[in-house]
Amino acid sequence: MNLNTSFPKTVYAIQHLAFEDLGSLEDAFYQLGFRVRYFEAGVDDLGPALDYEGLTIILGGPIGVYETDDYPFLIDEISGLRQRLKDNKPTIGICLGAQLIAHALGAKVYAGEQKEIGWSKLEIKNVEHNILAPLKDTKVLHWHGDTFDLPENATLLASSALYPNQAFSVGKSILALQFHLEVLEESFEKWLIGHTCEIRNAQLSIQKLRNDNRKYAKRLEDMTSHIMNRFISRTM
Repeated sequence: MNLNTSFPKTVYAIQHLAFEDLGSLEDAFYQLGFRVRYFEAGVDDLGPALDYEGLTIILGGPIGVYETDDYPFLIDEISGLRQRLKDNKPTIGICLGAQLIAHALGAKVYAGEQKEIGWSKLEIKNVEHNILAPLKDTKVLHWHGDTFDLPENATLLASSALYPNQAFSVGKSILALQFHLEVLEESFEKWLIGHTCEIRNAQLSIQKLRNDNRKYAKRLEDMTSHIMNRFISRTM
């Protein structure tokens, strides 16, 4: 891969929950020669991450973009993100991060009719140069209760059986993913511990989630590496 040598070689990641980190993405970026720097939402000043000229990734978390009264840091995060997107700086949002991107672009974000938790395939849309094409026939991890409308001028990339708007892009530099492509097989137990109340309230089987992780996570890790290679190539 021929990379633009002037492109910043550190990936900034905004983290909303300790165990929802970059996961397999971190390994993919290291292999491409990038470093990684984390910012903790609600604790750190997110200004440097949102102003950054290089790639910033906004990760998931169990709060809603509309919960600004309870989590006032979201106000500044959304404001900074809105300017970042206006400037077309390279940005990836995952789960809550995708919802924040949708909201910052003017789309409605709201509680869905039911939670989508577990492993299932996506319907990859037949659009030109769909960056998610490697995920065709690959099961991905879903873990969300909120959803969003498709922003104006966005290209829909994927849907699921429960939610039509699973991924979208705006140009070549902005990518929003409702699902989790970053989950790392060896770290998934943290999710089962950290989300235990949500799992039990949804009456889901922890053992099935664990077994499905063993079945599907490794292939997803491989596909994620391909996708990040494609994103970096077209962005840089």
